[in-house]
Amino acid sequence: MRSMTTILEDVTVPEVLPHRGPMWRVVLGSMATGLVLALLLVFVVFTGGREYVITGSALVAFAAGWAMLAVLSARFTTQPQRWAFVPAAFMAFAGVVLFVTSPGDAAITDAGWVWPPIVLALSVWMFVQVRRSLVGRVRWVLYPIVAMLFAGSVGGGYETIAIARDQHDYTAPGTLYDVDGHRLHLHCVGSGSPTVVLQNGLGDMSLIWSRIIAEVSATTRVCAYDRPGQGWSDDVADPQDGIEIAADLHTLLQVAGEHGPFVMAGHSSGGAYTLIYAAQYPDEVAGVVLLDSMSPHQFTMVKGYDTQFTMMTMGLAVAPSIFRFGVARMMPASAYSNLPEPLATEYRSFATSPRYMRNMRDEQSTFHDMLDQAQSLTTLGDTPLVVLTTTEQLDKADGWDDAQDQLAALSTDTDHRVVDATHGGMLDDPDAYAMSVDAILDVVAATR
Repeated sequence: MRSMTTILEDVTVPEVLPHRGPMWRVVLGSMATGLVLALLLVFVVFTGGREYVITGSALVAFAAGWAMLAVLSARFTTQPQRWAFVPAAFMAFAGVVLFVTSPGDAAITDAGWVWPPIVLALSVWMFVQVRRSLVGRVRWVLYPIVAMLFAGSVGGGYETIAIARDQHDYTAPGTLYDVDGHRLHLHCVGSGSPTVVLQNGLGDMSLIWSRIIAEVSATTRVCAYDRPGQGWSDDVADPQDGIEIAADLHTLLQVAGEHGPFVMAGHSSGGAYTLIYAAQYPDEVAGVVLLDSMSPHQFTMVKGYDTQFTMMTMGLAVAPSIFRFGVARMMPASAYSNLPEPLATEYRSFATSPRYMRNMRDEQSTFHDMLDQAQSLTTLGDTPLVVLTTTEQLDKADGWDDAQDQLAALSTDTDHRVVDATHGGMLDDPDAYAMSVDAILDVVAATR
């Protein structure tokens, strides 16, 4: 009889394997890490950054999530997902390229002819890999992410094509003039003196004044223009402050042969730019119209504006990257303006573009300096001034009434009017824009 020792030696003892953690934890943890890291980089580390910084940091963060999936699945599970190194490498490479090259709007738009087909192919390949490599319902954690990549590639391609189409279809109604190395668009119609010069609000463009131009041009000459990065004007390398913008406009009017003194009308932040122009070139300003204008003391007089500014800083920085996927074009033209067709569709083509949001981000980033510069104008003397204040802003902005009263006090020849209108509607709303026309024509008459 065999001894007990011999029997025990013949028994095969199974190898004790290390604990292989559940795939759910690895997949969810990896994807969550990429998302959280992206949010931290975009909204905390690089708050308010330019488009290439926001997009690049998000890509690097998501690359870390995919790399984490590849490493942890191989180390702690029986379903290694080494294929995840491919999207990780692609995203990391793209993010680093953005950081290194610091491309502007035109270069990123040109890249839109390249990256959508690559991402489209990548998303299809990733779907196949998920289906082959993952077992069970955990697949459905990755399927929506892969689907978003697929949808993003389609949307990105559509946006690139739409931008090219719009550039072909919508030509400048005015003339482009060279101003210190960049071209600015100026659209002047009508005849008579004084000439009215219109200043757009934050991120807006000359087209928004179409209703007002049609009315005012019947009485006197009127000019609307696009600041750098707006409408048909060229971009500039760095955001301009208020004094630089005033100098640009001064040169533009000279080059175009428009003669002052002018009636300057500004809407929203355009009102603050108007005040800076009046401070820099007082002899060229015969009258001023402020249409629901920002106050030079906006940060101190309007309660809650600090918080609003911070939220806008974060939102406007992210918006250009999001708009690259064509999401903004899903809205009807009426959501962007109250202009009649075909002007409404033309305006939407600009308002839904990443460039439009980049310009808003760039201008808003200078507001602290710009408003400080506007404070240099302490009086307009007896220059005719009309201040229009909307009921919408009075209702929702605590301190707006005092700020508007302070603007009206800049001149001894002043008229402060409260109008039942929305902030944007006083330019393009069929029921409200006429009040802005009346204000401009009243100042024109006063200067004559």
